[in-house]
Formats: sequence, C-alpha cells, structure tokens
Amino acid sequence: MKVIVGGGVGQSRDLERVQETGPSRSAKSIRIRGLVQGVGFRPFVWQLATGLGLAGHVLNDGEGVLIEASGDERSLDLFLSRLQSDAPLLARIDQIVVSDLAGAPDARDFRILPSEEGKVATGVVPDAATCPACLADIRNPADRRYRYAFANCTHCGPRLSILRHIPYDRASTAMAAFEMCRACRNEYEDPADRRFHAQPIACPLCGPKLWFEDKDGRAVDGDPVVLAAERLGRGAILAIKGLGGFQIAVDAGNQSAIEKLRLRKHRPVKPLALMARDLDQIRDFALADAKEVALLESPAAPIVLLKKAGAPLAPGIAGPFDRLGVMLPNTPLHHLLMAELKGPIVLTSGNLSENPQETQNECARHNLAGIVDGFLMHNRDVVNRLDDSVVRQDRSGVSILRRARGYAPSPIRLPTSFEGAPKVLALGGELKATFCLLDGRNAVLSQHIGDLENAPTLADYKKMLRLYLNLYQFEPDIVAVDAHPQYLSTRIGEDFARERGLPLVRVQHHHAHLAACLADQGQDQGQDKAMPGNVHAVVLDGLGWGADGTVWGGEILQGSYGGFVRRGHFRQVPLPGGEAANREPWRNLAAQLFTAFGVNYRANLVGTGLETRFAGHQAKLLDQMMQKGVNAPMTSSAGRLFDAVAAALDICPDKQGFEGEAAMRLEVLARASVAGTEGYPVEVTTSETVLLSFDKVWPALLGDLKSGVGYETISARFHQGLVDGLACGLSAAGARPSGKVVLSGGVFQNAFLRDGLTETLETDGYTVLNHKSVPANDGGLALGQAVIAANLQAPSTFDD
Repeated sequence: MKVIVGGGVGQSRDLERVQETGPSRSAKSIRIRGLVQGVGFRPFVWQLATGLGLAGHVLNDGEGVLIEASGDERSLDLFLSRLQSDAPLLARIDQIVVSDLAGAPDARDFRILPSEEGKVATGVVPDAATCPACLADIRNPADRRYRYAFANCTHCGPRLSILRHIPYDRASTAMAAFEMCRACRNEYEDPADRRFHAQPIACPLCGPKLWFEDKDGRAVDGDPVVLAAERLGRGAILAIKGLGGFQIAVDAGNQSAIEKLRLRKHRPVKPLALMARDLDQIRDFALADAKEVALLESPAAPIVLLKKAGAPLAPGIAGPFDRLGVMLPNTPLHHLLMAELKGPIVLTSGNLSENPQETQNECARHNLAGIVDGFLMHNRDVVNRLDDSVVRQDRSGVSILRRARGYAPSPIRLPTSFEGAPKVLALGGELKATFCLLDGRNAVLSQHIGDLENAPTLADYKKMLRLYLNLYQFEPDIVAVDAHPQYLSTRIGEDFARERGLPLVRVQHHHAHLAACLADQGQDQGQDKAMPGNVHAVVLDGLGWGADGTVWGGEILQGSYGGFVRRGHFRQVPLPGGEAANREPWRNLAAQLFTAFGVNYRANLVGTGLETRFAGHQAKLLDQMMQKGVNAPMTSSAGRLFDAVAAALDICPDKQGFEGEAAMRLEVLARASVAGTEGYPVEVTTSETVLLSFDKVWPALLGDLKSGVGYETISARFHQGLVDGLACGLSAAGARPSGKVVLSGGVFQNAFLRDGLTETLETDGYTVLNHKSVPANDGGLALGQAVIAANLQAPSTFDD
C-alpha cells in the first residue's frame, strides 16, 4: 500500500490522501516534507515510535525528514496518524509520502541518525520567541541557565538569523564557533530532552557572552543587563544587539530622551515601536483584545498595532497617531532587560536614517556612536538581518504590514495546480523590497529588506539574494521583474537573466498585486491559464507602471494568474513635479483642484483657508506645468488622491516626514468621526472602461471647509464616499455578487477603507479576498510576479 498525504496550507494541514491497493506490510518508508527541521521533529518521532514499540530510524536530509519504521500494522497506522495530529508547535507538514519497504529495517530499537546532505527541498523555520519552558529556566535561581540571555530549545530561539546553509545543523549556523560543554552535549544527544539537537543550545559555561560598553566602546564591569537598565532609567539611549540586528532603546516615559533620539536618528515624525514587559503592562497604555493577544504571544511575537488607552506615554512616541506599535519580549535577553525596568521602552531599528539595521559589533560601534550612549553587546553573529514584523488585527482579518522576523522565510503553500510549475526567481519592487523563490507549491518570500533607493539597502538586497539562492540551492528556470524599466530590482533581474540565458518575464505592477492576493488566499488557477478569470480586483496604491505606459494606482481589474483586463480606474490627474509630488501633498491638491475646476480653480478657494497656499510663485509654476503638460505625467494614483485630501485638511501639506504619513493621519481623523457619516459623491461613468471621477467630491469638500465642518467629519465623508464609489464601480465593471473580489495594494493598509469596503461588498453578496499572510503593499509584489511567471506557457529568453 502506498499512501501520499499532502496539500497542507500553513498550520491548518489541509490533507489529501491517495491510496493504491495492495498487500499490507509491517515496514514503511515515510518521507515528510515541510517545515520539519530545527523544530524538534526528530525527537518527537523518536519518542512516538519508541512509545509504540516500533523499530527503525529517523534522519534529516535535504528534502526534509526520512523515517524507516517497522512494527505491527496497528501501531504503524497509529504512528502515521499521530505524526500529523501531534507534531511540534513550530512544525508545518506539507506532504507525507508512505511506501512499503521490501524488508524490515535492520534494527531492534528506534534511533536518530545523523543528517544526510542532498538536494534542498525543506523549508527554513523562522526565528521563534522564547518558549515558556526556557523562560522558566532563566527565572529559576536553581537552574544552570538562570539569567542566561541565550537560552533556547527546539521550541524556540534563533533559526534564520543564524543559519548559513541547509541542512539545519549546528555546523551550518553561527553557533559553530561555540563548542558545547559536557552538560549541553548530554542534553543535545538525549532524545528525551527538549534540547535534543537544538542547534543553538548553549549555557553560561560554553555559549555566547553578554557585556556592556560605554559609548566609546570600553567594557563596563557589572551585570550587563542591570547596567543597561540603570542607564535607561536615567534617560540614556542604548544600542542592544537583538536577534536579527541592533536595536535602539530608550525609556518610553521620558519625553526629552525620545526627542533626543529623534534628533540624533533624523527621524522627526515616524512612530516608534514599543516593547512591554507583559500583557499587564501593555494594558496600562493600550487596548488588546483576544485576537491581538494571540498575535502578541505567538511564536512570531510581532509588533502589533494597538489602540491607545489608559495612562498616556510620552507624546513623542506616536504623535498624532491613535495606534501604538507594541511587542512583547522575544528573546531571553529582552525578557531579562524588561524585568529590570519599571515601564515599557521604545525599541526601534539600530540604524542611521533609512539604512539597514546594523548587525556587526564593530560597524555598530562606528555607525551608531553618534546616536547612542552605550551598547549591550554579545558575541553571537547575526548571519541574516531581520527587522521586526508589523501586524494589525482588523475587523476583516489580520493585516501583515511588514513580514520579517517570526514569519519569513516560512514558505507560502500554493494550490495543487502549481505542482510541476517552472522554478521562478521574482525580484519584487523598489520600495519595501522582497524577492521570491517559487519551486512547485512552495513560494519562499524573503523577509522585508527595505527601499532600494538607499545604497546600503540595495547592497543588503543583493547579499540576501545570493544567500537565499545558496541556502536553497535554487536554480531558476524563469526570472520575473516589475514592468517598470527604471526599478533597481528590475535591472538586477535583467542582469541575472542575461548572464544565465534565462527567460525574463515583465509583470505589470497591479496584476502582481492581484495575483499575490490570490496566491495568499490559496486560490487555484482556472482551467484556461491564459484567460482572465472571473475574479475582479480593486488595486489601490501610490504609483505603478501601467500597461499603457501611463502611471496607474487606482484600478479595477478582472483577471487571474494568467492575465488581466483593466475594467476601470480613477480619473487621471497630473502629477506635477513628478517624484516631488510623492513627498509634497500640496502638489496633489493643486492637481485635483485643477482637474475638477479647470485653470481658474483658485477662485473656488475663497473662504476655505486654502487661498494663501496657492498664491505664491511656486504655485504659479505648478499651474504652468499642468497647463503645458511639462514634468506633470498623468496618473490614476489612489495614494496621491489621499495626499490631496490630507493637504486640504492642512495635514503635512508641504512635506511628508515619511512615506504614507499624510494618508495615515487622514485615516486617524476618519476613525475619530461619528459612525454613519454620509460619503461625498464619487461619480461612476461607463464607456470603454469604468471611470471613477472625484470632480463632485471637491465642491462638496470645499463647501464643508467654508461651513466650518470638522476635519474628522470631512475625512470620514471622503473615506465613505470612496467605499461607496468603489462598490458601485465594481458593479459597473461587471462584478456580480456571486463572484470574488480581491482587495490589494498599499492603500489597503488603511483599516477604515479595507474594513468598510469588505463589509459593504460582503453585505451585497460578494466573496472578498484580503491579504492574510503577505503584505498588501509592495512587500507582496514578488509573490505575485512569481505565480504569474509560473503560469506562462512558453516565456521567451531574455533579449535586450
């Protein structure tokens, strides 16, 4: 009898069985694929097999876990069942293949054999937050790991951050530099111990060391954690070497210290993340419901965006925003530090401006010296840089805003129709850059790397790409890139394809967003891969290279992995100053008013408070750009529409402090409004394509300004009008209530819009597909590019 079990998606283990009739056997070969290395899977198998009286062995290899077991048929059946039902918490079984052995394994007991090299087909497990058992150890004065900052076991600790190559064994990690003492070796070799083959196993005698340095790099005598806590309590700014790189910490209740940090780090506005000791401490200053608590306490331990409530912290942490980004301690070091402090701390990336966070001690000493007053250091290498992940629990589900520590590089399990698909390397976008390695049903999306316009980030992107290709021994058949010819990621992909003579697929930006959401939701391909499916999509973002050569960003599409048709879009308006308009919201306000009212738009501003903004020389030059079409490309961008409305409400009109600031602050105003506010009228017209026009929105909005209507109400009216207009536009574009609608693009990081449109469409009978495990923003583009390229029947070889 042959049994194949597969099709697992995430932790759900959605299983399929295929059986071939034949004589029953008492010896089986069992191949397990998925996330099954570095999670305690072999000792779990050993304990299970030993308890059932089976003989044989288990080992790790390049494909995952291989088991040979013999015994009575009933015990073997129970063994197979419990492999699925009782697997370790961090494991994910994607496939189990069972075949008969010609003879029983030559063994009287069950053993764990050394790992074998081979073709890499297993996944890399993400780093996992400290488990309760290890936390108890570091808090127990009688335990030999009491107050040890690097305690871990097979259920928690570093994985990707210390891994150099597969198989996941100690020699493949940064822990190779630390020889185990006898006590650790005994634990490591004991299958009954939870630290059996825990590759980062260590203790104070043989493992990494922690120390404290002053700002000049001189070591300071004393308990490093106590020294760090004392200095934080006195207002110092410290660098802490965390799991995936350096972090910068400061007391969250000390406003002057936070202002000093912002000044030194050149980060004037962007909200700062927090770390709290425990849930009780979080509830002093924020609300956390059961779903948010589950996210906070999960092995990923991400930053979770929570509503402010209770005792206010220093206003410099989040400024005008009504959410706080909060995380719980995720390593023993963080647990020990937070236990010494009275309150929460700001914990942000240890970097200069927009550079990647530092990972090496000497580089941190040099590059962070002008920011921090001291360093909490250790001597375990950070092999792979990892930012903290950021998530939010919306009414319509979880939104992953940044996918990194704790989530990456766990493979995204694709539908069964991707079995046998060509291998694809997809290079993603230029902002929030990631890349993707697609191999059959597994799509490995890299951790968030950052914006490639920054030279150090670009260098890090190239380094991580080389590492992943080596880590997974990945040789692609196809290279996929964004259609924008100037994206740095596109150029890297072009060079890669040219050097290797591989086909290059250029993927339209918004089609990639659509496809990423379909893959994220496990949607299968249609029968005809080449034809657009019956799925409609609303894709809203800042800017993307359109299929017609113009700049898109507010789109209604119909399509699938195999293709798409543009069914509708926002009315195009000028983008005066090009790139400058992305940073300066007032330019987009001028463009919207110019489009709605014509060249004499200023006459409509009397009494609104906006008259003076468009009275200067710069505004006249802007008008000339739009009238003559010089340096003012046309765009349907939704992101720039949000900027325009924000500027009308005097929200950072001259310049945004960070990408998305204006839209984020506009959303905060909308959430503060009275529920049930009537939306502004968005006009929907149909010709060759559906057109959503905001010409009627602006007279109504300016009228509200003249009447003194509150900014909260105006923002809510804009948001609600957009929800109503998009629902109407979808219907006009041919979407039917029995069909599916994808919501994707960075604008859907806006919870007011995502929840509002989801609920409206679901009430009308649509099935709404939102992102759940990859970002709706450009961090998910690479996944969309990969699944689209994998569907092409015969892509052409790269040609200049």
